[in-house]
Amino acid sequence: MTSAGRVGVVFVSHSERIAEGLVDLARQMAPTAALVAAGGTDDGRIGTSFDRVNTAIGEADAGAGVVVLCDLGSAILTAETVLDFLDDEQRGRVRIVDAPLVEGGVAASVAAESGAPLEEVVRAAESARGSGPPGAGVGEAGAAATAVEATPASTTHARRITLQNADGLHARPAAELVKLATTFPQRVTVNGTDAKSLLSIMALGLVKGDEVEIASSDPDGAAAVDALAELAASGFGEA
Repeated sequence: MTSAGRVGVVFVSHSERIAEGLVDLARQMAPTAALVAAGGTDDGRIGTSFDRVNTAIGEADAGAGVVVLCDLGSAILTAETVLDFLDDEQRGRVRIVDAPLVEGGVAASVAAESGAPLEEVVRAAESARGSGPPGAGVGEAGAAATAVEATPASTTHARRITLQNADGLHARPAAELVKLATTFPQRVTVNGTDAKSLLSIMALGLVKGDEVEIASSDPDGAAAVDALAELAASGFGEA
């Protein structure tokens, strides 16, 4: 599986090491997505580079669009300047997203890995701002905690699984669960939290031995519930 036809993600940082490190981190959860670092100046100093950002956008662009995340204000200015020099067609499929570089970049990368369209990848990144509906981002800690005990009253299908993998729903298995959930059109929840929101799932803080309820109120949600439950029961390949 390659990144062709999927959204790419560019990490723009004043530090070359930070940008490259973030790509390494995100690639643990999105191994085949087009993730490109654009950090530092052309001569390796702290700062940003028009040429590096421009090249990174070109490398990440497979035709489905590019999401660009930046660390500081001047990085945004550099990215915006690059957009001004793109042709109209390419500029129309590049989005500079106002989101935390780490959390937003990881969420965007997982969404891109799943094959989500550009606007969904943008929304995934923006969920890291914690300003959406309850449970939409890591910043909604209170909402996430409440969601652990919340089960939709209209649940039609549900299965309970005890987590067996040593580290529980940490980043990689959480990403695997979210990627699988996005292959189904039905809404599925994990302990009341949207199974398609990586940051919300990670915010639950579920560890080995915790009981997980995977549920859906959709009449056609049984297959999705079963698939996610089997993935969790398998230990995500880590048990």
